[in-house]
Amino acid sequence: MSRAFVNEDAVHEPEPRYGLPSRESPRFDAAAARALLEGAHIGNTRSAETATGCDWGDPALAPHVEDLIREAEGLGDERMARLGRRYLRAARR
Repeated sequence: MSRAFVNEDAVHEPEPRYGLPSRESPRFDAAAARALLEGAHIGNTRSAETATGCDWGDPALAPHVEDLIREAEGLGDERMARLGRRYLRAARR
């Protein structure tokens, strides 16, 4: 392989960990919605999708995302609120 395609000095960040309850827990959907928004916030949606088993824009999580948007707006976290609104647009497709 050409050295042009090898970055030996690259720093590889560990995959983020998401504190998720078991899938059988009634809190799982809310935690999964939070994890998806947090993953998007750090630019690593794929890790959150893998951890939760849910896709970005999964309509089943929309009510929890709406709660998270209200929470973010109350805290003045416009970035998280904007990500939530983007999630809801994807859920409506």
